[in-house]
Order: sequence, then C-alpha cells, then structure tokens
Amino acid sequence: MIYGYARVSTRIQAAHGNSLDEQVEQLRGRGCAEIVMEQYTGSTVQRPLLEQLLAKLEDGDTLMVTKLDRLARTAAEGSKMIAGLLERGVNVHVLNMGLIDNTPTGRLISNVLLAFAEFERDLIIERTQAGKAYARTREGYREGRPPIPAAQKEHAVSLVIAGEPYKQVMEETGLSRSTISRAVRQYRLEKEYK
Repeated sequence: MIYGYARVSTRIQAAHGNSLDEQVEQLRGRGCAEIVMEQYTGSTVQRPLLEQLLAKLEDGDTLMVTKLDRLARTAAEGSKMIAGLLERGVNVHVLNMGLIDNTPTGRLISNVLLAFAEFERDLIIERTQAGKAYARTREGYREGRPPIPAAQKEHAVSLVIAGEPYKQVMEETGLSRSTISRAVRQYRLEKEYK
C-alpha cells in the first residue's frame, strides 16, 4: 500500500510550494491510498502522526513524500529513519528525486540530500539571526508586535461596557477577543481600586 506524509512548519510555507493542499494534491496524483498531514516544525522531535504512520508500515508498503525535508531536517535523523524503513522492506518515494532503495547508491543519494536540507536550514537560521542583529542596531527597533494604541483599547472597552457583543467589538476595532478581554479586566481592576 502507498502511504503519503505531508507536513508544514508555518503558514508562510504555502507561498513557497509547500502548503498541505499542494502536497496532498501531488501525493494523491501519484496514487497514495492514505495521507497523513501534520503541522510541526522540522526541528520538532515529537511528530505523533508520523510516528503512528511509521509504526503501521509493513514489508512491501511505500512511504511517499513530496520532498525529503518533509520527513526530517537533519541528515542523522533522516538517514536513521530511511535506513530503518528500508530494513523493514518499506520503500521510500520522494517525489522530487525518485524512489530510494536499499542499495549503496540509494543510501548515498538520501544522505547527500538530507545533508543539503540541513545545510539550507542552518543558512536560513544564520540569515535570520544576522537580520535581527542588524535591525537591533537601528534606531526605533522594537522586537515583537507593535503595541496597540491605548485609544483603540479604550474604544473597545467602552463598546463592551455599553453592552456590545464581543464579536461585533472585534469586527469594529480589529482587536482579538483576548486583547479586548484583557483590556476590560484591566479597566475593571483599575475602577475597583479607585
């Protein structure tokens, strides 16, 4: 049986051809009978749905992914996983490179590609850290989300106090329910202690 595995780390990946929908479409088009989908970063060790899928694969089954880095982001982890599958008689089919079999050439190809995936991930982290370090040197830099103007929160609080439903206040102010709730709690606490 052919099983597919699709994974995304972030919503941003959708813009780079890695969305779950795109992966699932490719896997279905290649004959996957069952597809498991997860949203975890590649560095996350625990991926419960992948672990369940790996446990149920049997001799003669095929595990299909669109790219090798969907399974693992480090060469060591990927090599170990693929070697274990090949020893159990499970084929690994990576759509952008082909079928990995239990031959010296197949193992070499998987190791080289996993090493490049890990290298690419390390470069992305390095560039991100360099960009943040540069940004910190600029005047006015502030890490994280920009603060919400006090007037916007006060307006939201006044609407809630006037009896407007949270959903309507959210739509009108553009604030999340949790932000509005915190502002209302803060308002009530301040009023209580005056």
